[in-house]
Amino acid sequence: MTPDSLKDFPLLGFDPGRDKCGVAVMEPGGRVLEAQVVPSNGALDTLKDWANRFHVTTLIIGDRTTSRDWQTRIRQQLPQLEIVTVNEQNSTLEARDRYWHLYPPRGFSRLIPQGLRLPPRPIDDIVAILLIERYLSLP
Repeated sequence: MTPDSLKDFPLLGFDPGRDKCGVAVMEPGGRVLEAQVVPSNGALDTLKDWANRFHVTTLIIGDRTTSRDWQTRIRQQLPQLEIVTVNEQNSTLEARDRYWHLYPPRGFSRLIPQGLRLPPRPIDDIVAILLIERYLSLP
């Protein structure tokens, strides 16, 4: 299921996790309005705030780590959101590649093969963006 019209936008992406979560808001055309990595214990507050601030009606969530538990909590706290699960397989590897595309390495680190480089910060926010993009590309 993909958005039928612009009324489905913006979309809220959520990469659930035990310790930290990625959250992103995307508008039509793929422009990211906001993206953050937040501690898991503050993720529901962030989701509530962004859903209200950006007038979100649809949340896209990854289907792996702790997803079912998060879906239950989100339904209880934010019943107005439609929750759509998206296959999260290999999203961390894809997010790592995207990170290096967005922030190319400089100096000596350019010599290290990309597959061996680790981003210097958590990339769960980039995963949340990728989840929205995967949702938008579904047939």
